[in-house]
Amino acid sequence: MEMLEFLRTRRTIRRFEPRPVPAGLLAEAVDAARVASCGTNRQTVKYIIVQTPETVAKIQPLVHWAAALPPEQGRPRPGEEPTAFIAVLQDERLPGCSDVDVGLALGSLTADAWSHGVGSCIMGSIDRPALTQLLELPQGVTLRYMVALGYPAHKSHLVPVRDGSVNYYLDENRDYCVPKRPLEEVLLKTL
Repeated sequence: MEMLEFLRTRRTIRRFEPRPVPAGLLAEAVDAARVASCGTNRQTVKYIIVQTPETVAKIQPLVHWAAALPPEQGRPRPGEEPTAFIAVLQDERLPGCSDVDVGLALGSLTADAWSHGVGSCIMGSIDRPALTQLLELPQGVTLRYMVALGYPAHKSHLVPVRDGSVNYYLDENRDYCVPKRPLEEVLLKTL
């Protein structure tokens, strides 16, 4: 698959099949994040893989799904929950923490997972205090995002923006429709 087509198909997934992601694939996704570019090569982003069903179940009520949809549409139903999470952390004990570095790491992590058919959802609307306690984070290590992972139980595809709205929505099959502005609108000029 060509890179641009790969990127067009790597969409957020919010409903998953109930089969676990192999531990080796989760570790590879973290390794892909580890080798992502980062400012001044400071490497302040850290990770925790959560794959045991008991801990995954404890995380479920601490993350919030699909803010643009009503909960009954955006939240996974029983049997559709992710089978793993990766906590993306910032080690503030090291100098040079950067949101850009976190973003680059998230992009590499989720792209690597997708290369194996594993869907993901980057979650920023999370209960950070409760998750920090559950994950037993050391002082100075801050939870930035949770990434839900699993094999997709729905499709997600790009659609043109309608009436100026970029809100995603579900079609009649409960598949995600993700409006994207056209290139002509976002590329202001070429000099």
